[in-house]
Amino acid sequence: MKVISSRDLNQDVSSAKRAARLEPVFVTDRGKPTHVLMSIETFRQLTGHGETIVDLLAMPSSAEIDMEAARAGGAWDRSAS
Repeated sequence: MKVISSRDLNQDVSSAKRAARLEPVFVTDRGKPTHVLMSIETFRQLTGHGETIVDLLAMPSSAEIDMEAARAGGAWDRSAS
């Protein structure tokens, strides 16, 4: 378990995020734990939640759709009716 101060977190967020991929990172304020930074995978395991529809739609690997081509003469073309 990694512990960092809130000051260190503010100075190097990237390092804290890298550490959180491996294990939860406890953030302290004046020596007392106040927050926990963890990967989304760890969070989902702890809570029992899988990916939501919003997560799936936001994925960069999802197929790109050419909206103009889909509209032109297709089901979305209102001028064709």
